[in-house]
This record gives sequence, C-alpha cells and structure tokens, in this order.
Amino acid sequence: MDIRQLRYFVEIVEMGSLSRASKSLHIAQPALSQQVAKLEDQVGKALLVRSPKGVTPNEAGRSLYHQAKLILRQFDHAMTIARSEDGQVKGVVSIGLPATTVAAVGLPLVRRVRANYPGISINVVEAMSGHLDTLIRQNRLDLAVLFSRDKTEELSVDPLMVEELFLILPSDSRILAGRETVTMAEIAEVPLILPTSDHGLRKRIEAEFESRALNPSVVAEIDSLSLLMNCVHDNIGGTIKPMGAIMQETARGRGFRRLRVSDAQLRRSNYLYSLPADAITSASTAVAQELKIVVDELIARSDGIGFLPRPEPVRLGRIGQKETA
Repeated sequence: MDIRQLRYFVEIVEMGSLSRASKSLHIAQPALSQQVAKLEDQVGKALLVRSPKGVTPNEAGRSLYHQAKLILRQFDHAMTIARSEDGQVKGVVSIGLPATTVAAVGLPLVRRVRANYPGISINVVEAMSGHLDTLIRQNRLDLAVLFSRDKTEELSVDPLMVEELFLILPSDSRILAGRETVTMAEIAEVPLILPTSDHGLRKRIEAEFESRALNPSVVAEIDSLSLLMNCVHDNIGGTIKPMGAIMQETARGRGFRRLRVSDAQLRRSNYLYSLPADAITSASTAVAQELKIVVDELIARSDGIGFLPRPEPVRLGRIGQKETA
C-alpha cells in the first residue's frame, strides 16, 4: 500500500464513481480499477460496493477512507515543511471560530499548531457565525468556520463535520429525569435559554417548532456561551446546543445531561471557509489541515454521538447553492 493508492481510493469515495474519479485524476479507468483491486487484495477484503449508480464504501471502506484522509493530510503537511526554504512554515494566521466550535476544537488546534508549526502565530477570533462571515469576506480573517454554504467568487469551502443538537439540562435537574431521548413537543414544555433571534442556531430551532405549531417556553435569550451554560448549570432552564457546549464544562467538573431529539433531525453542518488554493498562504494551509485533523480525531472519539462526518462529498472549491444552517 502506498500514498498513491490511498489518494486514488479517497478520490473514488468522494466522487462516488470510478469513471468520475478517473477523469478527475487523469487516469484511465481500467488502470484505476486495477489499483483498487490491488488495494483490496492487500487489505484482504472488499472496500467498495459497486452498483449501476456508482460505488459506495462498505464498513471497511469507510474506516479506511477516514484513516486515509488523516494519513494524506499528515503527508501533505510533511511535504509543505520540506519544500519551505528552511524546512519551517512561518506566518500569522487568523481563524474565526464560533463559541461552541472553540469549545470543541480550539485547545487541541492551538496545541497542534504550536507543536508542529512553531513558526506560525495563530490568532483565534471567537464570535457569532454572522460576524465571522463578514470578517472573512472583508479579508480580515484567513480562515473561518461557518454553518452555511453560500455563493461566493472569492472564497473556497471545505466541509468539516455535522453536529447533532441536544436538549441540555443540568445533571441534577428533575426535568425529564431518567430519559435519554425527548420529543420536540416535550422540549416546548421545558423552560429554555436560547440564543437571540439573530443567531442562526435559534432560527434552526424555531423552524422545527414552527413546523409542528409549537410555542416553546423561552425564559431567556443569551448569545454568550459561558453565561448561557452558567444559567443552565444554575437550573434556570435548559438549552439546545451541540456537544461542544458541554465539553469544556464537563472537563471542569460540571455535570450536564444531554437528551437526543427522537422526532427531528436536529443537525448543523460546519464548513471551513478560506481563500482559493491559488491565493492561500502556506501557513494558512497548514492551520487548515491541522484543523481537519483535529476534527477527524474528534469524530473518531465521538463514536457517532454528537459529531459526524459530512454525509455527502463536497470538494474544496467554489461554492454552490446556500445550505441552511
């Protein structure tokens, strides 16, 4: 098994078709099929499910795909360093992250950048996604994680992950005691602390309530994540947030319960915005790749709870139609 075979395999999975992958890689389809056969022979089992509609990875193929992405990113990092004049990537990189994203990946990202790229000075800007969107479009950020995929001629996008949203309550709350799941109707009866109406997450939550003609009991509107979680911990109300909201809280010894919503697919997509490949600096590319590695590790640790890979492949490039946050 070599790097080339892994690149071929990743491309096939992301394209969902051998013919499309062969065109993208500029390799004849029979030769590409031979490489896949060799890879499956080395692994000792099939990796792809063939059908008239294309190819999809089976369970073994999905596992290899995620590990291959990680290996390829690390390999590309090493090549970037080797190609620099003194073997070190240098520069200042500003990255904008929403509060829950900071809670989930901020610390490991900074640690990785400092350990692997001591020549890079990383500047993390924490703000609401709408403000981050404005900043990166004004070229005041090099990178930003946003929750929607919009048309733009100046920026590129890379899908990061999908976050599941939960009803979050303090561990000692008697509300819905002993429950692991909850319905939207039951959530509407819970005193809720939610972001303000300008927040994309609030709009996403309200859409679910409105589709069911439900009127939630909102007792406070707070955009500050730390204050909001303090209020939840103090039993003022529950909230609807992704896992990132409680990761730092539990690390500090504060207990929370998370209840999965059983009758709605409450999820939020995360995208990494950056300059196009022909304009982005090597330092920004390095930080972007480190972020992807951190996210991959987070998804692997989560074991399918709270953090999920993007369900559909979207290649790095200019963006198509808007996807609701």
